[in-house]
Amino acid sequence: MNQLVLTPPLSALWGDTDAFAAAVALGREAASDAVVRDLEGRRTLRFEIDGRGYYLKLQQGVGWGRIAGELLRLRAPILGASNEWRAIQTCHALRVPTMDAIAYGERGSGPAKRESFLVTAAIEPAVDLDAYTREWRQSPPAPALKRALVAEVARIARRMHEGGMNHRDFYLCHFLLHLDPPPTPQRLRLSLIDLHRAQIRPQTPRRWRDKDLSALYFSALDIGLTRRDKLRFLRDYFPGPLRETLKHEQPLLRHLEKEAARLKLRYERKFANRPALQK
Repeated sequence: MNQLVLTPPLSALWGDTDAFAAAVALGREAASDAVVRDLEGRRTLRFEIDGRGYYLKLQQGVGWGRIAGELLRLRAPILGASNEWRAIQTCHALRVPTMDAIAYGERGSGPAKRESFLVTAAIEPAVDLDAYTREWRQSPPAPALKRALVAEVARIARRMHEGGMNHRDFYLCHFLLHLDPPPTPQRLRLSLIDLHRAQIRPQTPRRWRDKDLSALYFSALDIGLTRRDKLRFLRDYFPGPLRETLKHEQPLLRHLEKEAARLKLRYERKFANRPALQK
């Protein structure tokens, strides 16, 4: 089924043209420094309209080889931009802060030949939490700001999981911290991004919830979180008294420690022999 949604400003710019052709042309003509990602049939780039930043995600056919590979791994292949489009709408419905999608299109007769695009408004200025927390161990932040960030990440995770959605790439780097106005304990904003692999169901399976929590914990292993910080997260993520959570969620807590350590070891092995990037 062909689908096309255009809102301002692209409804004015692409409304009287072939929006798919316009998206492809934008992707083809983009300068190299505007391209954020270009792999596996997906290209992501930044562009501007009247000084405002936007991101275009363009996907042109997954290919049967990749589809077969995903199915052999018992994973549902992501065939186009529709998955992220639905995830963004779900986030808004759940009051999970995320991107604003301003255009979406999908067409094609088969999954291997499907064309799709998604345009989102850039969240700027902002910094992802992986970069923001990287020096915390050496230069700890103000305790009140750290507590506020831990609480907000926990609230986002809770709303998402209670609403039947899991992220599948739930790392600190996929939380954007808004920088205007500068974040303070009383006033900070986070937005969840990179939703193209998200899964949406009436209820989040425990297995997928635990995978998200393990990924999040792994990405925060080296930022200097204290035991109290972790307890604060549990208090804000789980309903009910913290004492009851610690009692009933012991299997999960042991799993998080084990799985985060496994992910860290796999990450270190993957990058151990790679040459350092020249800056």
